[in-house]
Formats: sequence, C-alpha cells, structure tokens
Amino acid sequence: MIKRIYNSAFFNVIKRELYRISQNKVLLFVALIAPIITYLLIMWMFSEGVVRNVPVSVVDLDNTNLSRNIIRQIEATPVAKITYHNASLKEAKSLMNKGLVDAIVVIPNKTEKEIISGHSSPVSVYLNNTNVVKGGVLKAGLYKTLSTVSAGIKVQTYLKKGFNQNQALAKAVPIQINTHLLFNPFTNYSYFLTLGLLPLMAVVFIFLGTIYALGLELKEGTAKELFDTAEQSVTVAIIGKLIPYTFLFFINVMVMNVILFIVLGTPLQGNLLSIIISEILLIIAYQLLAVLFLNITYNMRLSLSLGTAYTMMALTFSGLTFPNMAMPLVAKIFSWIFPYTFWLKILLGQSLRNAPLIEIVPYLLVLFVFIFLGTLSINGMKSKLTNSKYWGKN
Repeated sequence: MIKRIYNSAFFNVIKRELYRISQNKVLLFVALIAPIITYLLIMWMFSEGVVRNVPVSVVDLDNTNLSRNIIRQIEATPVAKITYHNASLKEAKSLMNKGLVDAIVVIPNKTEKEIISGHSSPVSVYLNNTNVVKGGVLKAGLYKTLSTVSAGIKVQTYLKKGFNQNQALAKAVPIQINTHLLFNPFTNYSYFLTLGLLPLMAVVFIFLGTIYALGLELKEGTAKELFDTAEQSVTVAIIGKLIPYTFLFFINVMVMNVILFIVLGTPLQGNLLSIIISEILLIIAYQLLAVLFLNITYNMRLSLSLGTAYTMMALTFSGLTFPNMAMPLVAKIFSWIFPYTFWLKILLGQSLRNAPLIEIVPYLLVLFVFIFLGTLSINGMKSKLTNSKYWGKN
C-alpha cells in the first residue's frame, strides 16, 4: 500500500520537483535562502526599535539662563540631538533645506524678560515632516519637553506667590492626562514596521517564487514532461509541483516568526497557533494566485512584473501605513484584492491586541475565498502544459 502511494503520479511529481530544486540553485535560493536574508537585513535595519538622536538646530536669540535651560532639556530628550547652534533662523533653514537637520527650535529675544514680567513668550518649532513617523515622534518629544519647561516656570511663579508645592502644581497643570498605551506601550518603531514588512517580504517571495518555478516549465518547454509525470492530470501536476515549495515557504515563515516574537521581542498577546494556521492559508492563497497569473498571461516574465507590483501594493492598501477608514471608497474596495490585507488583521489582532479568536474567523474565510479562486484557475493550465505554442516564452 505504502509502495503504491509512493509510486503514484502525485508523489512522482513531488520527487521530480525535489530533483529540479536540487539541480537549480535559483529555485532553492528564491524559496528559502533569499527570504531569510531579507528578514535578517530588515531586523538589523530596525534593531534600534525607536527613533532616537534626530538632528535638531537651536537658534538662541535670548542667550539667558532660561534659554540655556530650555536647550539642556531638549538635549536630554532621547529623540532629539542638537547638532547645530545657529545665529539666525535663515541659517538654520538653510541646514534643513540641505537635509542636515529635521527640526529648528527658535528661542526669541527677551524670552526670559517677558516671562519674568508675567507675559508669555512663544518658542517656535519648525519641523521637517516629509517622513511622517519620524516627524510625529520628534514633534511629540519636543512639545513634551517645552511643555514641561513651561509648567516648571508656572510652578515657580505660584510658589513665589505663596502657594505650596501641591497647590502650585495644580494651578500650573489644572488638567492632568493619564495616558495608557495598551498595545505598543514603548512606542516601538520596530513593532510597527517589522510586523508589516517581514510578512510582506514573505508574500513577495511566495508569489514570485511560485511564478518562477511554474513559469520555468513553460519557458524551458518541460511542461509536457510535468504533465506526463502527473499521468495527464493537471490537478496532480500543479498541486504536486507546488507542495515542495509550500514546505520551504512554511520554513521561512517560521523563521520570520522566530525573528518577530523571540529575537525582536514583538509582543505575542494572543494565540500563536491561530497565527500559524493563517500563515499556512496565506502561503497557499498566494501560490494559487500565482497559478492564476500564469494562467492569464502564460508568460513568466510578464507574470513576474505584474506580480511584483501586485505584492508590493499590498502594503500600501493594507491599512498599516494609512488607515483603511480614511481611504476613499474605491481604495477600500481595491484593498480587498490582496490576501495580505486580511491576513495582517489576524497578525496584528493576535500579536499586539489579544483579540478574541472569533474575530479572526471572517478573515480566515476570506483567505479560503482566495484559495478557492486560485483553485479555479488550475484547470485552465492544462492547455498551457500540453500546447507547445505556450512554451519557450520569457
């Protein structure tokens, strides 16, 4: 019985593909080695975790004890690093235009004198917000520092008027905001980006690797051999060919999980098994969609070009970098053509938020829909595997 199964057409296709992988190092590189190298590069790139030491210029037009205290407070902020002391705003803006600083803090003349006399004195902050995340973190850090300095001055003023410490603090900061960051309490840049980028790279290699492996049969004219090995069953041919890559993709996704949750320490608040199950479905969905692309184009080079655009756009429309709720209706609808969009909701829910398992069921069902749509394209590959007019194309 076991011997009969081992010698079946299905296992013959698998054995054939394993042999092809052993002979073609590009297949192994794309399916296993390249994704892991990419994960390690991304891990190294975001190893700091948080934004720190963003270059800042200070224009101190007051040059008093107060202005020097403000500068010391800014220097104590981990996110900012004062790299330039400029004599004028024009000079500082020139540095910003050259990309040498990302913020300018201007302390006006007579700042200390105005405050001593009981008047307010605005401190201007100019931000380079071309990088929204960096600009946002820098803005929050500088504003918090300046607010702390301002509150300290008010407290000192009320103490001089005879109020005790608690009364002075209550008057200086009448409303205190008690903020609790539930799902990323350290405001870790790595948690935000690596959770999206590492899986995106996995998707890119899964999709393009599958197109390359299957498209190679058409390009090299070995499609008929594959079909004959499968005993004229297109389903056996396609599924048997894809299974070794499914296993290799699963290995690199498990490596991705180790990097995310163990090496980088990304919180895993929910159920790991549900994440792994969703990852298996994601792999199968993108493999079968790759079959769909080849079935439509029957051209490996064109499918790879279209597939690159298709996979990379997934991050843009997933809602990670820009929330889905703020997208136009057309963009929201467009985001539904990417399995990554729905799978990412599972990952974020189970890793950072500890979402109820029932919440992931609709997203799992959507992944099954993509798998079903991809499966429908398998029969269409029969003509491509058996008709020589589809062979030899780049």
